[in-house]
Amino acid sequence: MRVLTLIVALVICGCSKTSTEAASPAAAAAGAAAGSQATPAAPAKPVPAQIPDVVARVNGEAISKADFDRAVQNLEARAGGPVPPEQRDQVLRGVLDQVVGYTVLVQEGRARNVTVPDSEVDARIAQVRGQFPSEEEFTKMLAERKLTLDQVKSDVRRDLTITKLIDAEIASKIAVTPEQVNDFYAKNPDQFKQGESVRASHILISVPKDADAAAKAQARTQAETVLKDAKGDKDFAALAKEHSADPGSAANGGDLGFFQQGQMVGPFNDAAFTLPPGTISDLVETEFGFHIIKVIEKKEGRIIPLEEVKPQVEQYLERLNRQQQTDAFVNGLKAKGRIEILI
Repeated sequence: MRVLTLIVALVICGCSKTSTEAASPAAAAAGAAAGSQATPAAPAKPVPAQIPDVVARVNGEAISKADFDRAVQNLEARAGGPVPPEQRDQVLRGVLDQVVGYTVLVQEGRARNVTVPDSEVDARIAQVRGQFPSEEEFTKMLAERKLTLDQVKSDVRRDLTITKLIDAEIASKIAVTPEQVNDFYAKNPDQFKQGESVRASHILISVPKDADAAAKAQARTQAETVLKDAKGDKDFAALAKEHSADPGSAANGGDLGFFQQGQMVGPFNDAAFTLPPGTISDLVETEFGFHIIKVIEKKEGRIIPLEEVKPQVEQYLERLNRQQQTDAFVNGLKAKGRIEILI
């Protein structure tokens, strides 16, 4: 039995790791609050160097070494490298626990006769296919993983069955109440602090890291000329579009938007937070070259009102409720079942 879901690995590998939510105040609060409650993990039981052909049995159903190895390989593929030797026991025990949890869910879905229409399976396969630049690349991936399309469909059906099973079990238990939102906000005030922020524009005259003294002097001379024009009331945005070497802001007239303390390199950060709005700096030298900074606006630090972050807090708490209820469901199935760990 192929107990590790291929579809999860494909979706993770095919999607960007950038998260706009990670920048939100609520997400920051959620992460910090969760981190403050974390406790160090106990040392894991050593995993033998030689893994037996069967690593566990779940209600009499064997989990093979091949299934376990595949789960570890998929984890390493998502992580972009092998499991560090010093973390081997902890990671492999965690993988085995996940495979056991997956197996009890498959068995429970089978016992409850949970079914998934072919149309839903086909739609999910199409979604996965769409993450590859071409059908050829999708087929190549299957060949590299020694998979057939029928095997992938089987995995997808199993995954969707588990999703339906979990949703049916926990749907009524994950709703977030206003009291939960208010309580989370009240208990985590530090996580909703927003420091002073500055909106600034800049013009960068770049200096290569390996530049010699002559090249650096030439860049400084150019920067001084541009600075003279900027302080001589020439249009700053036009000067940035013409002279700035910063590809991320030059097209916008040098506008960097708002940023908080510590987001910019030291000398740039210090100058931006020191200058009054409407003023232009002298040359500021950083590892990137010479900057001319114009401060546009400043915002004082504040505590973000609940009304501004309420949707993000609700989303976080709903995800937390979902995870807790899912864990409780899986742990309950494990407790009722017969789990034999053989390594």
